Parts: sequence; C-alpha cells; structure tokens
Amino acid sequence: FIQMLRSAKKRDVLQLLRRVPEEMLPFVVEAAVAAQSAASLAALLDFLDFSKEPKSLLEKFLYAAAFSPRPSGELLHLVLDKLDGKQLPPEVWETGIVAVGSLVGKLCQQKLCGLQEVERGMETILGGLRGAKEESEVVIYLLALGNAVLPKTIHILLDYAEEGPIAVTAAAMSALQRFPARHISSKVKRAMRRIFHETRKSYEKTCRLAAADILLDNEPSPMDVINILLAANELETEMATFLLMKVRNSLLADHHPARKAMKDIMRDPWINNYDFFSRAGISSSFSGPLTVTQDLRSTFGLDLLFLEGGFLRKSVSDFSLLSRGQRLHAAQVTIEAQGMESMLGENVLEGEEEPELMAGMSAIFFDVQLRPIIFFQGYTDLMAKVLLSSGEPTSVVKGNLLLMDHHQVIPLQSGLQVAIKLQGGLGLDISADMDVSIWEQELKTSINARGSLAIDFQAELDAPFLQATLRSQTEVETSIHFDTMLRFSSSPVLMCLQLREEQVPYR
Repeated sequence: FIQMLRSAKKRDVLQLLRRVPEEMLPFVVEAAVAAQSAASLAALLDFLDFSKEPKSLLEKFLYAAAFSPRPSGELLHLVLDKLDGKQLPPEVWETGIVAVGSLVGKLCQQKLCGLQEVERGMETILGGLRGAKEESEVVIYLLALGNAVLPKTIHILLDYAEEGPIAVTAAAMSALQRFPARHISSKVKRAMRRIFHETRKSYEKTCRLAAADILLDNEPSPMDVINILLAANELETEMATFLLMKVRNSLLADHHPARKAMKDIMRDPWINNYDFFSRAGISSSFSGPLTVTQDLRSTFGLDLLFLEGGFLRKSVSDFSLLSRGQRLHAAQVTIEAQGMESMLGENVLEGEEEPELMAGMSAIFFDVQLRPIIFFQGYTDLMAKVLLSSGEPTSVVKGNLLLMDHHQVIPLQSGLQVAIKLQGGLGLDISADMDVSIWEQELKTSINARGSLAIDFQAELDAPFLQATLRSQTEVETSIHFDTMLRFSSSPVLMCLQLREEQVPYR
C-alpha cells in the first residue's frame, strides 16, 4: 500500500482519504505518513483539519510521524504546521509535542540538525518550556527533550531535575536516562550524586533511585558504587531492598558496565556480608536475557518498588535489545501510584514533599516516549473512577507503523548493480488497566501487548541481458500479558505476578 502511495499523485491520495470508509481511514493516514512522498504529505496537509477530526485519528497521525524510521524535514514541517497556534484537546497537544521531539532527534541522527524545520521544532519545545505555567505542560516538554536526545539540552534537564517539584524532577530524570554513556559527563554525575545523597534538598524516593541508576549504569567509579551501597544501609527498608537488588543484578549481568567495579568492591567483607544484604523488604528488581546471539542480546527486566505499608509505588517492565554497544528500548511500560501513604496512614519522611494522590502510566516503544496516561488524579477523581469504573482497559497505542525503510544500490565487481529494498511494518495494540478496590484492599494492574511484524526484502539485478529478483517475506505475531495483583489487607502483603506469552506463529 505504501509503495502504491509513493507513485500516486496528490489528487489521487486526497480522493482516497476523502472516500475511504471511516474504519479504514486511520490505516490510510498511517500509510500516507509512512510513504512520505511530496504528494502524500501535501494531501495530508489539505485533508487533516485539527479543529474537526476525531482525537483518535489525529493521535494516529502524530504517532505514525513520531515512529517514522527516516523522517524528512517536510514531515516535521507538516506536524508543526498542524500544531501551530491552534486550540487543541490536551491529548492531541501532548502527543504532538512528544512527536516533535522524536522527529527532531531522528533528523539530527541523519545529520540534518541544520534544517530550518529542526530549528523551528527545537524552538517550539524550548520556547514552550520557558513559557509553561502548568506542571503538566513542563512534564510534556521535558519528555519531548528526552525523545530528541540532544546533548546540548542536558544542562536544561539538569536544572529541572535538581530544582523542580516531584513530577518535573521525575520527567527530567526520565529524559536523562535516555542518553548514552558518552554523554553522561562528570557534571551530570555530580548532579546525580547531589540528588541521590540529598546534599541540597530532599527528593522523592523514585527520583533518588533514578539518580542511583544513572550513576551505576554509566561507567561508575568505584567510589560512587561504595557510597551508594553504604547509603543503602541508612535508607528505609523498601528503598534499600530495591537498591541492593539492582546491585545484585549488575553482578549477574555480564554486559553490565558496573560489573567489574562491583566484583572488586564485593571482596570487602564490610560491604559483602549477610547483615548488609538481608534487608527484608518485598521490593525487587530483576533483569535477564530472553535471546542471546553473537550480535544481539534481548533482555526482559522487571522493577517493583513498594511503599513501607506494602502498596505498589512503581512498576517498570522493560524489553530491550542490545547490539554492538547500542541499546534500543523495544518496549518499556511504567505504572506509578503516588500519594498513597496518606491513604494507608503512613507518614511522609521529614523534609520530603508530600506527593499528590495519583496513578498513571507511561510507555516507551522503539525509543519513542509516548504521552503519559493518568488513571486518576486526586481523591475525588479516584472515588469517581472506583464507583463508575467501566472495566474497560485504557488504550496506550494502537496502529500500524513503518519501522524499517531501506533502499540501497550495490555495485558488483562485474560492473552490474543490485538494488536492495527492505521494509518492515509493525501492527501494535497496547492497553493497560489499573483497578483499585478500597473495600477489598486490592490493587490490580494489567498490561496487554499484541504485535505483528512483517518484513519484506527484495534484491533486484537488472541488466540489458539479464534480470533476476530475490524476494523474502517474514511475518511474526506475538501477544504478551503482564498482570500484578496485590492484597494489602493483611501483613505480609500478598502479591501475585503473572507474565503470559501466547504461542508465536512465525512464517
């Protein structure tokens, strides 16, 4: 369909968009974005009216642009043109800003940072960040900077990480965690030490743990490792348990950058002893390989951080691909519940800001941060959701994406040329649900991910006296369900975790 659209004229694409049945329209819009021909982009510019179209269609258009494997300046221009100066629903505006961040980052990876559209995109994000009055707006702009992953924005992220309120600090830390080790300079590490060890002010526990993560995951010095381990002895039980599990993981993972430093430090019996590593919390951190080949390692990680009273504070499930020193977040889903301490009658630590009651989710797919989803915010909203719950899961992302789009001509020693084409498309349907029962004192979360990947490879030799074509098509489908259930009516807290993977058909 994409190949057909690439050879179509603007009027034909526009006619198709206007006449196609309503249920097929999202598919055609996604394909027109993926085609990225001058005609298809011009047709989308005329067709999409951001003041009239349903939110779901606009979000599909913006996510298709954000996931584009090799976006053009024209695609970014189209997105900026549609967002510029319009009163948009919050969901569409948020999706648009994170999409702009993704497009800016991908164009810079193609050495196109100097394009006028890229500069306009960066000014949209940075100008919006400077003028943002609402905390939720600041968070979205910071997540967009995380999608762009531009080293020149690190100092801005550090300012917000150190000085911002809880939600802003968490968003800035999340963006900093996206940067590869070569950009985590001594200046960044000094700021992370100040946050983790709270030398200037108090920080929320998840922000401190994120700072420890950045220090441990980016060529840590032995002194940093020792100081983090010694600090764990002074932390509350759940936080200490979580941190020590992280350390244990890095010792077991042969690819972890801190492994050698950890092994050396563990020779010291003052640190490596039963008393130190026997904290009795229920928080946990696990990471292990799913597939290991000579060139590729795929890993599954699961982090569960609990409050002292047994309520789930944060869960992170992560599927990553590591190859030749590069890391790709294939899927990372984070579910957070904050402010539950007051509901459970727990006291907030002295000097620590009391967070607002909130539960929500954020996700990263193929290194693109999606807009966060809020399940409830505030006690009134929680009660309304508990009483009026529909039982329907919340859709995170659903659609068809072009992940690979490669065209290359290879000259052979004989003087002939071979044209290679490789395309890969992904159909994705991710939904999540969180159900809090105050009466039963139960918390249930579920993440459902269904995906199908199709890869089309073609090599063509075309000469006056000879024509040969080699073609291969691969299709794979998978479905993963991850459920957690917590019952905190008694002590110890009862917890059930379930990861189900349906049979994978591979053709």
